[in-house]
Amino acid sequence: MTFPSQKIVRTALLGASLALTALSSTALEVRGSGPGDPKTTVGDRDHKGPGVAPPTKDALGPARFVRHVHDAFDLGAALEDTIFIDGFYRTPGSPLYDAVLDRLYERLQSAGFGISDILTLRIVETELRHPAWWPVGGSLTLDTKDGSSLLLAFGSPGDAHRTMLPVGAPEADVRGHIALSLKDVTEGSVLATRAPLSGQLVAKAASRGAVCVLSAALFPFTIDPTGEDRHLDAIRFETAPRGAKIAVGKISPRILEQIESATLVDETATLRFIAKTKTAQRPLRTLVAEILGEDIPGEAVTIASHLQEPGAGDNASGAAGLCSAAVAIAKLIDEHKIVPPRRTLAFVFGDEMAQSRIWLKSTERKTIAALSADMLGQSPERTGAIALLERTPDPGALFTILPDEHTPWGAGRVSPEDLRPNGVNVICREALIDVANHVGGWKTSENPWEGGSDHDVFNNNSIPAALMWHFTDFTYHTSLDRMTMIDARELHNTCTAIVSAGLALADLSKADVPRHVASNELERTLRIEAAEADQNTAATAAWNEWCDGVNAWFEPYVR
Repeated sequence: MTFPSQKIVRTALLGASLALTALSSTALEVRGSGPGDPKTTVGDRDHKGPGVAPPTKDALGPARFVRHVHDAFDLGAALEDTIFIDGFYRTPGSPLYDAVLDRLYERLQSAGFGISDILTLRIVETELRHPAWWPVGGSLTLDTKDGSSLLLAFGSPGDAHRTMLPVGAPEADVRGHIALSLKDVTEGSVLATRAPLSGQLVAKAASRGAVCVLSAALFPFTIDPTGEDRHLDAIRFETAPRGAKIAVGKISPRILEQIESATLVDETATLRFIAKTKTAQRPLRTLVAEILGEDIPGEAVTIASHLQEPGAGDNASGAAGLCSAAVAIAKLIDEHKIVPPRRTLAFVFGDEMAQSRIWLKSTERKTIAALSADMLGQSPERTGAIALLERTPDPGALFTILPDEHTPWGAGRVSPEDLRPNGVNVICREALIDVANHVGGWKTSENPWEGGSDHDVFNNNSIPAALMWHFTDFTYHTSLDRMTMIDARELHNTCTAIVSAGLALADLSKADVPRHVASNELERTLRIEAAEADQNTAATAAWNEWCDGVNAWFEPYVR
């Protein structure tokens, strides 16, 4: 790793933060979290991970924005938009995707984006490498000697069973006798299996004469956290194997059990599978809204939230919530409750990963930091998910030592060369804890970098980026990810946290740095103590170098 000299660490920059560090070692009491009697809470104790230095009168960081954003956030509009977006199976470039993008465009335009001198709004059109695909309807029928049973069906983009059609699935209307394993497949079979819907499985089934493959496979973590069996009704959302020549579909474990039971009493049972889809050559549209920086508009902090995928939590909640948060900031600026940030704050909505590449290619601004707003509204009680900060690649991604833990998503591949010290993690952590203090308590956590969303695009371009999300959500990428799994408070709090962090990054100034450096020193203490307890000298050295580098990243802002 290449880091600045450790001499930087003990400069006057740290001297200014010593008082804040001392204050942080005790409980932080925050008053006036809302109307009525003042409330007291301890935000650090609500967060699994390092604590943060408390804000002071002069060194606020994200706390400067939390109360304003939280109070101005239109939760009703955010929930209405989440409901609207959840009503569509949103595949890139499709009319269903475009309907959602148009809704957000109108919402932002009504708040002054594209009209005000400091609020820009545009749609960037790019060419899709392949025709847009979208589902129209589908059904699965079981026929036995006792009659016909409709197992699954949908006829509109908002219907519950829509994920029975994987993205890119070919049109089909096939009927065949039932095979429950690959070895049982013969000419004209419909294979119903617990095996994953892989290209290899589909190719082998087709070579044996199958006309359709139906997979009930789920993620290992798709287990009802309440101890009940809701996961048995989950139909996993995924993409059809590339070049599939026969019909493919997804079913739930419970549907597979029904099919298995039917074959025990009727060996002549058959399945009919219908898939109605459309394809067309259409452009991919990406929505960009900006709040222009007052002093350095040529530098930008970007918050990206993707539209594609058919879930309410993933990612109707993220897109709707970020849109409402952008509207709230525009309102606060118009009402002179906050001033425009020093640097441009950009909001990007589109196709995950692609939207961030499109932003970087289409803008003339230099992006200095980025955040991914993904899965912001899941209910901890109903889904098992908790609000998380996934940090930029840091030593925790190389040496995962408690209190750090990876989620069931699993560790991503990272090397020492991928570690570029920056202050994004510190500011995001402060934002989560500042929100907890403001609302009277909010359980949050964090995990080392794992990858899988827009933050990867920025990190791969040497731009520090973090993710705010909810996990482990047992409904993730399944038909169960619907509005009943959304929690209004989680959506409100997470949106407040991510845009407050974005504003703090875009408006980063000399006054804020002492708090950030003090928070960084708290992390240093925690990580070094953990590494030493683990007798991991490499982790000790890596964390010291990282924290030195973080302080150096803030150094230009104190000049």
